[in-house]
Amino acid sequence: MTTQSKISATRAPLPALSATLALLLATPGHAAAQVIASDPRGSGPILAAVSWVQGTLLGNVATAVAVIAVAIVGFMMLTGRMNWRHGITVILGCFILFGAAAIVAGIQAAASLAR
Repeated sequence: MTTQSKISATRAPLPALSATLALLLATPGHAAAQVIASDPRGSGPILAAVSWVQGTLLGNVATAVAVIAVAIVGFMMLTGRMNWRHGITVILGCFILFGAAAIVAGIQAAASLAR
């Protein structure tokens, strides 16, 4: 096999790959997803700010604070100085914070069934 035939043999899959990519990009499923997920004009900076807040609230900082809060509640229970209302508030707050996406999805599903 010559060098030229090796080069042409390695280039053969590229047109097939580009045709496959073009076919995937031209499918109506992608266009429908873009229509459904469209945001109002001018909402880019607002959406970016809200995404930053969401990332902060659900990221490593929130996880570390929640772990520390639960550890403090556990330590208070061990020492017998537990204020039960405070402990239940901390645990419930952690469930609401980290389960917010599931809670909103459930509310949206219930609202769409009511229509």
